[in-house]
Amino acid sequence: MSNDVYLEGFLSHLRHERRLSAHTADNYARDIGTLFGLAGSTPLSNLDVHQARRFVAIVHGRGLQGRSVARMLSAWRTFYRYLARDHHFTSNPFQGIRAPKSRKPLPKALSPDEAAQLVALSGDEKLTVRDRAMLELFYSSGLRLSELTRLAVSDVNFSDGTVRVLGKGNKARVVPVGAFARDALQAWLGVRSKLAPAGETAVFVDHRGRAVSARTVQRRVASWGARQGLTQRVHPHMLRHSFASHVLQSSGDLRAVQEMLGHASISTTQIYTHLDYQYLAKAYDAAHPRAKKRKK
Repeated sequence: MSNDVYLEGFLSHLRHERRLSAHTADNYARDIGTLFGLAGSTPLSNLDVHQARRFVAIVHGRGLQGRSVARMLSAWRTFYRYLARDHHFTSNPFQGIRAPKSRKPLPKALSPDEAAQLVALSGDEKLTVRDRAMLELFYSSGLRLSELTRLAVSDVNFSDGTVRVLGKGNKARVVPVGAFARDALQAWLGVRSKLAPAGETAVFVDHRGRAVSARTVQRRVASWGARQGLTQRVHPHMLRHSFASHVLQSSGDLRAVQEMLGHASISTTQIYTHLDYQYLAKAYDAAHPRAKKRKK
């Protein structure tokens, strides 16, 4: 029996028995067509698990991402289940085969010049002073958005230049604050009392004196990015990533960056900071005593 007959019967099964939409059936047809092309002249009943794995490698090598490969694999498995039911196929070569993992999109970072451009706010209006302190603190210390909005006045220690933050899982950590951020924080705390009522503990408050919301911070960061002339949309996580990237590029100390970011696993930090191979190779060559052969 020809592949076209198998496909026609399968699509009829999808439309009339499973009552799938025409759009979904078309998607199945496209994925099964890809299978036919990969199989070539090999009968579908003769395909084995080794060929199935090779087909997955081929489509992945063509640039198909993990999720798309997973969808295609699901279509192929469903097709073979139909073939077993209606055409007495004895095996499903795609059963148990997993798609490759999708690459996580790397967070974008500002360049050092762009970061300096962003935080250089002009003006002495109360909310501008506040926003300058928020931006400087994000970039100086790599805080998460939730960590910044939960920051209390008592968490700021100017004597040793640190802030105490409560991160994921309510884990506290102490992170350093740079000189520019300290100056911006002191300027803000000097005018904060004009907005914040007695008893309000949050460092950053809104125009009504209440603890600033995460949504407000996101809007203000995006607004300042546009007003400062940056071409890409800026958000708090971008500043956290910029902090991590720039500190790592300068120091090469992955463990220290991990601690400052509050990552439980260093593998998270490695993904987060998107070190490229050349940078790693350069650091290795410079640091490892056996990286290069000594000249005689």
